Amino acid sequence: MKDFYLKNYDLKNKSKLKIGVLIGNFNQFLKGDEIGLFLVMGITAINSAARVVAPLILGKAIDSFVKSLDWQLLWQKSLVLIGLYLVVTVTNYFQTILMGTVGQNVLFKLRNRVFEKIQSLPLTFFNQNKLGDLISRINSDTDKLNQFFSQSLNQFIGNIFVLVGTGIFVFWINWRLALWMMVAGVILSIITYFLTPFLSKRNRLSLQSLGGLSAEIQESLNYFKVIVLFDRRDFFRENFNKANKNNYENSIKAGIANNMPGPIYDFSSNLALGIVLMAGISMILKGNLTVGILISFMTYTDNFYSPLRQMAQVWASTQTAFAAWIRISEILKMESDLEVIPKKSLKRDFENMVRFDKVSFSYDGKKNVLDKISLSLKPGKTYAMVGPTGGGKSTTASLMCRLYDPDEGKIYFEGQDIKSFSNEELSREIGFIMQEQYMFSGTVGENIVYGNPDFDKYSKEKLEEILKNEGLEELIDRFENGLDTGVTPNTEKISLGQKQIISFIRAIIRKPKLLVMDEATANIDTVTEGLLQKIIDKLPKETTKMIIAHRLNTIKNADEIYFVNDGEVVTAESLEKSLEMIEKSKRKS
Repeated sequence: MKDFYLKNYDLKNKSKLKIGVLIGNFNQFLKGDEIGLFLVMGITAINSAARVVAPLILGKAIDSFVKSLDWQLLWQKSLVLIGLYLVVTVTNYFQTILMGTVGQNVLFKLRNRVFEKIQSLPLTFFNQNKLGDLISRINSDTDKLNQFFSQSLNQFIGNIFVLVGTGIFVFWINWRLALWMMVAGVILSIITYFLTPFLSKRNRLSLQSLGGLSAEIQESLNYFKVIVLFDRRDFFRENFNKANKNNYENSIKAGIANNMPGPIYDFSSNLALGIVLMAGISMILKGNLTVGILISFMTYTDNFYSPLRQMAQVWASTQTAFAAWIRISEILKMESDLEVIPKKSLKRDFENMVRFDKVSFSYDGKKNVLDKISLSLKPGKTYAMVGPTGGGKSTTASLMCRLYDPDEGKIYFEGQDIKSFSNEELSREIGFIMQEQYMFSGTVGENIVYGNPDFDKYSKEKLEEILKNEGLEELIDRFENGLDTGVTPNTEKISLGQKQIISFIRAIIRKPKLLVMDEATANIDTVTEGLLQKIIDKLPKETTKMIIAHRLNTIKNADEIYFVNDGEVVTAESLEKSLEMIEKSKRKS
């Protein structure tokens, strides 16, 4: 069985992560938003140019006024400055709108893609991973990427433009003073280099603990009735408190780590201002600098280190987004091991509806639930499987419906390798009434036609007519509002028996070639069970039926009975013989 466990990688291990590939793979979610991104780049360039030019005009205005005391010239330059600051304000607004739109588009496409990928993965994937963590990846992790695009990336691009523009201007104005201004920046670069792995680790652990908390909540709420029944709310609280405490501690550590660069950058900015002021005054006294240019340099120093300070915060957000993308991309790169292979021919073998050829299967790769079993199911026959709990009956049924693939051997459906049938074909030709009944939010009618494209288009009246013709009307009348009765996954309004009736009708109306019933009547009274049996008898004569049941009266009319236990499937000659086998297995255990 393929390993579908989601792992928690260390971001420092770049050889495993292939960061360049991961970033390249993200480009697919930006398709369709290229124009918006180019507009943002253009607006950002205008915004940055205005911010870079303004301090120089300010310095020149001061020097001109000091020399000439010309108020008119001062007013003109002041109006130019006001115009530049208005440009900054307007472009900031459009930057926010455009990047917010891009971020939402990316979020929409990303969540769709992740959900589609999860739907394409086999049951093994869900057996090996906690649903709460998957929900966290779909909701929380994708939102982290949205925040990065709508906020952080916008700031990052703008700050890069400002830093580059400021660097060019200060070296053009006075390269000696520019060198003094950059001293603190060199120190910051070294600190940032060493801080980055620490920030990455803290943000990764924070996201992992959030996923763990979500998983704990989801699991506890799903089984809350059991918790109440056994009065184990204390167990619920203990597990929740443990997961919550772990998330709290990791979130605090991530918050501290993310805010750590802020004070360092503030100090560096103030240090740079002090250095520029002292060096500038010294140069003024020597006649190598004017007061206006010094003021420009003071403004440029703030313009240079303020973006660096913002970039420190953005960098923390970037690390969070990157950690989120790692968790998301791990799902996106997974491929189902239930591949569809080409059919060798279009010819069907109608002698055997299903045939197992030396099939072995294990859930954990260690102990075989089924070990080299072979069996054949003929068209139109009724078969039964009996055996102790955990003996492998439901596993055999799941393999027949290709919910899993065997580790060894082959399974044939009408003479063709079952792997050569698409999911759509198998869903149409195989009906599976499972032991656990799954309902979806909606109505009884919507649950009945779920996954059945032939019935989706029918009106309520048409569906009622079809169900009446199939003799299912009496079953529908057992619901308070008929087909309009409301249903939710954890509803208490309908009983377990009614849920089984819905699942039964859902499978029967497909007219499947193979009908597998795994404890399909376990929660149904004997009167209803008799009615269901009459409906089953009306199925096409070529329909093969496989019944798994502990209530042996359910299988007394089976054409053949299989006994399943300890990895083996053997034929029981009669109902009495199967009873003897069950009793023998109980004594053995």
